Amino acid sequence: MDPAHPNWAGGRYRCGPVMQAPTPYVEHQKAVTIRNDVNLKKESLKVEPDEENPGSFLVSFTFDATVAGSITIIFFAKESEDCNLTPTKSNLPPVTVHFQQGLGQKFRQPSGTGINFSMFEETELLKVTDLDIYPIAVKAEASPPNQDGSEGNPVSVTTNSQITQAIFEREKGEFQVRVVKQILWVNGLRYELQEIYGIGNSVEGDLDGNDPGKECVICLSEPRDTTVLPCRHMCMCSGCAKVLRFQTNRCPICRQPVERLLEIKVNNGPEE
Repeated sequence: MDPAHPNWAGGRYRCGPVMQAPTPYVEHQKAVTIRNDVNLKKESLKVEPDEENPGSFLVSFTFDATVAGSITIIFFAKESEDCNLTPTKSNLPPVTVHFQQGLGQKFRQPSGTGINFSMFEETELLKVTDLDIYPIAVKAEASPPNQDGSEGNPVSVTTNSQITQAIFEREKGEFQVRVVKQILWVNGLRYELQEIYGIGNSVEGDLDGNDPGKECVICLSEPRDTTVLPCRHMCMCSGCAKVLRFQTNRCPICRQPVERLLEIKVNNGPEE
């Protein structure tokens, strides 16, 4: 070896400066609360036999409404701009039913307005490759409050709504319904609803206050209020999340890459 080599000293090479990988940084955001006036409980959506019309099936579900409004059932619906839903089958016109304010309401499509599966090929009913058209779409629309414009001019009011899009599945010889997407249309903006894993443990309710599922998986003491995106695990408190975002870009639960951290403050008290 050449003793004159700049990195040669005492019979061995000196190590040069170690190049460290840049510290990962993950964006941390706070969630914005959006009021949802009508909410269809997606796990309750199903089709039931129409006793008065053998062979026909009716859409039913449970929903909550803080205001009055209307529900529209559209079969084989195509979504266009501004969350407009257009039926693609002329023999299945949309059905609209008005409702009043109330929680835990049961909706059942009027008899005689349902779908007869025998009218369609099974491949057509179960087709899921082209989700531009949804076999079932439910639009729950809140009625805007009555407002009078000044000097006789009407006030333009934006109607808020929730849209539930579902597909048919066949199980044990019977058709079942599975929700694939829920959308909020609020003040002219479209929001797609995503389920957050673990948020139920962060909401005060019947669970024991010592339930370990409520605490941050990092510090094990503070309540969870921060969700990892895109995997949607609500597993950390905001304090640990702010530290973690400079140290790693992996979710503590599933180890998937983290794109963003979303802080969600759950308000269990009455609305102001």
